[in-house]
Amino acid sequence: MLFVADVALKAMGEAFVNADFPEALAVKLEQLPIIFPVHMLAGGLALLLLPAVIAARRWPVWHRRLGRIAAVDVSIAGVTAIPVAWVSPVSPWSGAGFGAQALVWMSFLALGIWHIRHHRRARHRAAMLLMTATASGAIFFRLYLATWAIFGEQHDFVLFYSIDAWVAWLGPLAAMAWWLKRERRGFAAARQSAISAR
Repeated sequence: MLFVADVALKAMGEAFVNADFPEALAVKLEQLPIIFPVHMLAGGLALLLLPAVIAARRWPVWHRRLGRIAAVDVSIAGVTAIPVAWVSPVSPWSGAGFGAQALVWMSFLALGIWHIRHHRRARHRAAMLLMTATASGAIFFRLYLATWAIFGEQHDFVLFYSIDAWVAWLGPLAAMAWWLKRERRGFAAARQSAISAR
């Protein structure tokens, strides 16, 4: 959790202090002087808000309030992620990976809102957990990139970066989908056992 907070606070800070940006990000900042900082700020804030919303589930009033704030923030971060992904990408594949992550992220948000408005709490929970797993790609992306910086070869950077732009969020998303499916099967088996015992 400390690492998540560190990544989030750094991203939010870089929205204002970015003199030491690497060239790939400096170019984006130059071409998107408003959109890029807004994305960094909203994206960093999302990494703090989403765990807070999940933690507040036992307190419905706070869960709803934080959830509404998080929904607005994720919408801003997601919409601004699309131009950020496509302006001067390290490679077309990395741009596509980040753009796809933004679209999937916002799709799960919309799905979660749709379900809660129709009083489908279990489906709302699943959509929001999948959305949070997609968002966690921002953290895994940096972890994998830091690992590559220690052990990788410079001439493989573009290839690694392009793969990382997809794997960083698809991995957690797939893991969460598997966990939710396993949980659903467990609930179904428990329900069946209870019915059989009557």
